[in-house]
Amino acid sequence: MAPRHFLSLLDLSPAELQALLQRAITLKALQKQGIPHEFLRGKVLGMIFEKSSTRTRVSFEAAMAQAGGSSIFLSPRDTQLGRGEPIEDMARVMSGMVDCVMIRTFHQETLTRFAAYASVPVINALTDLQHPCQLLADIQTFHEQRGSIQGKRVAWIGDGFNMCHSYIDAARQFDFELRIAAPPSHQPHAAILEAAGAHAVLGTDPAWAVEGADLVVTDVWASMGQEEEQSEREQCFAPYQVNAALMDKANPNALFMHCLPAHRGEEVTAEVIDGPHSVVWEEAANRLHSQKALLEFLLITSRLPKHSL
Repeated sequence: MAPRHFLSLLDLSPAELQALLQRAITLKALQKQGIPHEFLRGKVLGMIFEKSSTRTRVSFEAAMAQAGGSSIFLSPRDTQLGRGEPIEDMARVMSGMVDCVMIRTFHQETLTRFAAYASVPVINALTDLQHPCQLLADIQTFHEQRGSIQGKRVAWIGDGFNMCHSYIDAARQFDFELRIAAPPSHQPHAAILEAAGAHAVLGTDPAWAVEGADLVVTDVWASMGQEEEQSEREQCFAPYQVNAALMDKANPNALFMHCLPAHRGEEVTAEVIDGPHSVVWEEAANRLHSQKALLEFLLITSRLPKHSL
């Protein structure tokens, strides 16, 4: 049986995503109650980090440990990728040693090439194009705080980069309205936006995007690998700061999310991220539970005969 990969939200059906969301909430409850759920006993997750992250590493390692499995952390200096080994070869080798591979890399091509030659599930833990694992946590958080996100209005403010692309896909899969406010020089890929149809609308005015929004989301102005662009980006994105005045245009009970780490005083003010609208800490913690549900789906549920589901 060919493995199921999770390279973007589009790799799962809307029904599968909804089931995964509910399972994540259940697993969170089990963890809180101290009820063992070691369904990944004997399973090993290989974690390839070309791009470092606190939340991604801790959440995946903790998920595997709590589910009874184990994980192997591989930095660029721990693999032969940095010394010229073909991605295709590494995919074949690792597939014979671990049960699943998580990759966090700078380039989408690295991920897709690896997945094409892997015989085990591959998870996108962030590329320059997508960040689908974060969206699982975000949607779970919204559901816990406000109920279903279907039919709601979400405002994306800032860079039309990987997080924005995954929000566009989420609007399709979870059936909500996404308003994107991004400067003309940093807008999302046209093909990704076009595929979303009426679910995602692009503009340049943050006030328009946030008007009546149920959820407001932003990200840093310069991601890892873009540090040399910091000065230019600060000037470009200055009008896109999420502050109290902007949040006042959203619904009174609107939520604020940020995938972290955040730069207070740049893309968001301290008043907002530490204020009553913010659920960023719940959002970050939910990475653990949503990814645990994802691992269960890829390694167990998706491999069951359909009549047994």
